[in-house]
Amino acid sequence: MPLFMDVHEHLPEGATAKDLAAAHAADLATQDKYGVKYLRYWVDEDQRKVFCLVEAPVYSIGTTVMVAKAIQRAGTEEMQQRIIPPAARGEIIIVLGFSEPEAGSDVANAQTRAVRDGDEWVINGQKMFTTNGHIADYALLLTRTNPEAPKHKGLTTFLVPMKHPGVAAQAGFTISGERTNITYFSDVRIGDDCRFAPVDVGSAVMSSPLQDEPSAGFGPRLGTLIADVEAWAREALDDDDRPMIESPEVRRRIARAATEHEVALLLAHRIAWMSSEGITPEAEGPMGKLFSSEALERSAQDLTEMMGADAHRSYFEPSAPQRGRIEHSLRHSLGTTIYAGTSEVQRNIIAQRGLGLPR
Repeated sequence: MPLFMDVHEHLPEGATAKDLAAAHAADLATQDKYGVKYLRYWVDEDQRKVFCLVEAPVYSIGTTVMVAKAIQRAGTEEMQQRIIPPAARGEIIIVLGFSEPEAGSDVANAQTRAVRDGDEWVINGQKMFTTNGHIADYALLLTRTNPEAPKHKGLTTFLVPMKHPGVAAQAGFTISGERTNITYFSDVRIGDDCRFAPVDVGSAVMSSPLQDEPSAGFGPRLGTLIADVEAWAREALDDDDRPMIESPEVRRRIARAATEHEVALLLAHRIAWMSSEGITPEAEGPMGKLFSSEALERSAQDLTEMMGADAHRSYFEPSAPQRGRIEHSLRHSLGTTIYAGTSEVQRNIIAQRGLGLPR
């Protein structure tokens, strides 16, 4: 497959995860006894940029691969056979059930309870920000199984079927219009075969997806924004009927954003290399996420200011530049410093794991 596949020729706008896998665009896996040798998260940042242009479901694929990789490392034989092949084919969606109303980035403070009842577990509680929870097949759910244990102990993870009786997803919308969910678990009964790891050691098992999630970064989103603004600058005219791209100020601002985009890509490539070498990017992942999300927010605000009124026309306006993607990028950027852990949390991780500073 070419490094930068022409997704526009192979995929429709609004492509599904299955479409990406069928077109070999996602390049999720190679073969082994389960049909999968390894699953990988987005190594090719150029590819992710194109996926953003066609509004492909990069987040649903990302969380699915995160969980499938954790199952590949620590799941039972039966769970690997049941989950990994359809995950690699894009046939199922797995979401993360970590955050709660009183435990946002502090996932170890989870209060969702799982109580053993013979060969089954009964789960009660709620989770916040369960993006794609309304269309998911499974959720990797963090629960408290021993309330007497210290906060980071007494936690157990389960792979819960989201179509199970007692599971409900209530919509919530971000400033960018993206749907997320509050998910409720009311007397949800699941078998012990849904348990992902030994009882009361859930926080240790969760370290894999928790490290993978901030490693994704927002460089591709920034690249898409720059491409859209440059396209506008080549078409829009100034008061002297000259293309805006000829203005030194316009070129300076685009170049500044492009420089930050290049840094974000280099950080992402380092993370990809480390992962390919079997090195856990404990500090490098948060560094990539922190820089790329804040660079996206800075650039979106700066470029919107430069464009003026043109940048504020949304996709509801037929004449909006680039079908309203520039206006949407500004709204979307405001949430990226929260997704996968706030900037403050990322700085703490970098300080502790990267610089060895005390808590």
